[in-house]
Amino acid sequence: MSVGLLAVVDDILSAAMKASAKAAGVVIDDAAVTPQYVQGLTPARELPVVGKIALGSIANKFLIIIPIAMVLTAFAPWVLPYLLVIGGTYLCFEGAEKVLEWFGFGHGHADEGARDEKRLVWGAIRTDLILSTEIMLISLASLDPNLGIWQTLGVLAVIALLMTAVVYGAVALLVKIDDIGLKMAKNPVRNVRHTGTRIVRSMPHVFRFISVVGTVAMLWVGGHLVVVNLGEVGLHAPADLLHGVDELLASFGGFVVWLGNTAMSAVAGMLIGLVVVGVVLLVGRMLGTRPTFDEAHRVQGDPHTAERASL
Repeated sequence: MSVGLLAVVDDILSAAMKASAKAAGVVIDDAAVTPQYVQGLTPARELPVVGKIALGSIANKFLIIIPIAMVLTAFAPWVLPYLLVIGGTYLCFEGAEKVLEWFGFGHGHADEGARDEKRLVWGAIRTDLILSTEIMLISLASLDPNLGIWQTLGVLAVIALLMTAVVYGAVALLVKIDDIGLKMAKNPVRNVRHTGTRIVRSMPHVFRFISVVGTVAMLWVGGHLVVVNLGEVGLHAPADLLHGVDELLASFGGFVVWLGNTAMSAVAGMLIGLVVVGVVLLVGRMLGTRPTFDEAHRVQGDPHTAERASL
């Protein structure tokens, strides 16, 4: 490999790492959201489903997001904020619908069987499309505008692969920790057995926490996307309010500013999501149908449940 090619590769990797750092927050959100889609599946299907979602995420990035982002950046950059508003609104809808389910306002369930798995995979891939879009657009905006088109494509390809590996590697680990704990709980070594038992007993609480974090992440990211990009297309009042909160809290330090911004974005996301849920239900009633939004939320039977509960 020539020195010139090595230099180009080094430049691409360096730019990818710098751009990826700015999208780290959304990556964390993505990792928190995704485990909800496989929680409750039989252990034998957990990793295959994560694999299907990861492949869908790769397809989202390489077949949809990167080509469209490159074309729109070159020929119609004004369209991008509108697409982000639409994507953010969808996340708000998903998050608000899950919050409503917490309070018993479900919308029906899908049929049992393999169709459930297919629907939850597609539901996860749809959500990934929005989160991945933000990751890639944040990364694209962070790149040096003087980069050539091929270098830009190379950087985005590296970011796409890196982010997918990080997110779905973490998800795969999370969903298999309980099975690892179950094997440890059968180990003849007393300390290992007790550690495994503690892992198994803690996982339901861990997944409940992840579910809450994932839902809040949807509302936060979705609300922030809508508010900020409405400002980009001329509706400045919501973005100005968010900026005003940031300035008001600035004297308390960066963490407090971030916390206030996150809380305001989540509240905005919840309000937007409730409006969308209301509109969808109203349209469904007018058409004489009952929409179902829970393809990813149905918890199927787990043959290890009784065994885990006995530990």
